[in-house]
Amino acid sequence: MSATASAHDARLRELAGLIERSTGQDGVHTTAIQALQFSRLSAPMALPMRGVQEAALCLIVQGAKRAILADEVYDYDASRFVVASVDLPVTGQVTRASAEAPYLCLILKLSPSTIAELVTEAESARAPLPPPSRGLFLQPSSVEMLDAAIRLVKLLDTPHDIPLLGPLIEREILYRVLCSPQGAMLRHIGIADSQGQRVAKAIHWLRQHYAQPLRIDHIAREVHMSASALHHHFKAVTAMSPLQYQKQLRLQEARRLMLSEVMDAASAGHRVGYESPSQFSREYSRMFGAPPVRDVERLRSL
Repeated sequence: MSATASAHDARLRELAGLIERSTGQDGVHTTAIQALQFSRLSAPMALPMRGVQEAALCLIVQGAKRAILADEVYDYDASRFVVASVDLPVTGQVTRASAEAPYLCLILKLSPSTIAELVTEAESARAPLPPPSRGLFLQPSSVEMLDAAIRLVKLLDTPHDIPLLGPLIEREILYRVLCSPQGAMLRHIGIADSQGQRVAKAIHWLRQHYAQPLRIDHIAREVHMSASALHHHFKAVTAMSPLQYQKQLRLQEARRLMLSEVMDAASAGHRVGYESPSQFSREYSRMFGAPPVRDVERLRSL
């Protein structure tokens, strides 16, 4: 094993120990650092779970996971981290975890304002901007990235240092992503009126108004793009059309309403914007593999 690989593994073990100390049980754990969360799971997931991955950097330090965006599959473990530069409907499944070596993941939510500052200030982050590309990408983790992550997590032991040092370390981590070969899409988010930032605004609009009828011309005007340009760049970033994105948001929210608020299928479908119960049931079955009632019963029995 090379010295670099050995140092990389040592950093992973140290970071795993720090996260395990801060969690100790399965689940998603918030921290005293607002942008920082930990995820822990002591067994592989029996079923993949659908949800919206908010813009964040996810750094696995132990275990492995699979994420699916539309029909694209992203497998990653402690050798690579994943970045979602915008909010994306994904299917996720932890594929490697055990009681002895639980799945451990550091999640750092992205700050568009910090990214904008870095793009302005850092010369190496101001390379020519290519057209918007996929908003989900993998990148090999480095010793430098892990060092910064360790320093950020260690701040939890000295809460009085968090207000001053926390933002500095977050900036360092984001800077390293911006300067990576895959960092161009993240730079889009920090550049005012770039095509990527306009797509991000369209995504935000859809998340706020998913239950309303989709009028692409209206959204295009909201983000100052032509309808054809919005459709083209939206699909480049999300791997789906605005209509497909809206459909995933609607069906995921309907599923949540039936599970969490014990709402019947017809009411849930109507709440998220479906006028036809049969259309709702048909599209729900296509997405989740079973009609609403049967799917919810299955999930409650797990």
